[in-house]
Amino acid sequence: MPEDMTVMVVDGGARGHVISEAYENDLRVKRVIVAPGNDFIGHDREKDVIVAKKCSLKDPASLLAVAQQYKPDLVDVAQDDALALGTVDLFLKNGFDLTFGADRKASRIEWDKIWSREFMERYNIPSPRSRGYGPDNLDEAEADLRARYDENPDAWVFEKAFGLCGGKGALDSRTLEQGLDNVRRLKAFGVAGERFVIEDGMIGEEFSYVVISDGKTYRGFKPAQDNKLSENFDRGDQTGGLGANAPSLVALPMMEETRERIIRPAIDGMREEDADYVGILYLGAMDVNGHPKVVEFNARPPDPEAQVIWPGLSNYPELVLAATQGRLHEVDVVQDNMYRWCVVGAARGYPNSKEAAKVKGKRIYGLEEARRLSGISIYGAGIDVVGGRFYANGGRLFSIVAEGRNPMDAKQRAYEAMSYISIEGNNLHFRTDIGWRDIDRALRARE
Repeated sequence: MPEDMTVMVVDGGARGHVISEAYENDLRVKRVIVAPGNDFIGHDREKDVIVAKKCSLKDPASLLAVAQQYKPDLVDVAQDDALALGTVDLFLKNGFDLTFGADRKASRIEWDKIWSREFMERYNIPSPRSRGYGPDNLDEAEADLRARYDENPDAWVFEKAFGLCGGKGALDSRTLEQGLDNVRRLKAFGVAGERFVIEDGMIGEEFSYVVISDGKTYRGFKPAQDNKLSENFDRGDQTGGLGANAPSLVALPMMEETRERIIRPAIDGMREEDADYVGILYLGAMDVNGHPKVVEFNARPPDPEAQVIWPGLSNYPELVLAATQGRLHEVDVVQDNMYRWCVVGAARGYPNSKEAAKVKGKRIYGLEEARRLSGISIYGAGIDVVGGRFYANGGRLFSIVAEGRNPMDAKQRAYEAMSYISIEGNNLHFRTDIGWRDIDRALRARE
């Protein structure tokens, strides 16, 4: 890598925070720009970290203006809206040759779930039976649902918005009536919900696998596991994710099959589709009777899984540079063997946006005390910093990440750190059972 680099990270939340840290830790990086970021990302950093808030992830031109102001040597586009709207294409067109991330054509694997499922079918990638619908064939969608429940009255079916919905566009049904209601509910997502996928639910345990690719070669990171639902015992509403842990113990025995049956066909298939995949490819997978199947592909780092993967990477900037230059085959992933637990602190009422909005402006206490604990990092998502004090400004507010030599140690540290934190008026929400499956596995292995 060149010396004294300026790097720009395109993201607004805790994912952008942890990625910016991966660059900050590299001796050859002098300055990091995070656009649009949030106040906590720029708080108490060792290097020159600039939060460029006057831009929007849904306005690529505004992001380009930031790049033209600061002239970064390398740009890392890590957020789904920015990718889907062609930010990578725009930057490359305007002379930022070292821009990392899937272009609009490649990122379609995330922003168009109908196309994505059809792509999986074309390349025999293990995935559930599915079909896409839109406003012109709603009658066919209803007939599909009726046929599924006629076939199996106890069927578990998913109705998913075809576009980007911040991780909240997947609804599930256990009855025909619920399925028909979900199709109506998808309209609340606007354009993203005008078209949708109906697919079979899969019974099993989910895990996440993230790779970096230059379009031909790929390198994989530690598998992780997310916790999507809002309440303990995996109940409640779908969220953007309230915690994660890595490595995921359920995934480890399936890594070779995951790479050979899913990742390699996906990378090769995208090249066949004239959409060379250069960027981070995220696989959300399901362990179905000991074999992986695709829940979804995303075209960028996952959140909150990034918070438990990226801190273990020692050479992420080198990997990114190699991927942008088509020479990833020259570089191996260097990562540690630590376990990490992430617990997300959210505003009470999240993911209900109206309820979470009531917490805006409430003071957050204890963040500095928690950060001083051994093995603890805190990444900001929705935090305003005013006069050295911290205030809530969002749904998911921060991610506590703890590292340990075993799962129990990492979990204990994470929740010890969370015990230091509160939000004025008792407005902090978090799950207390993050990673419970792997805790069970680790404890059984000791017997």
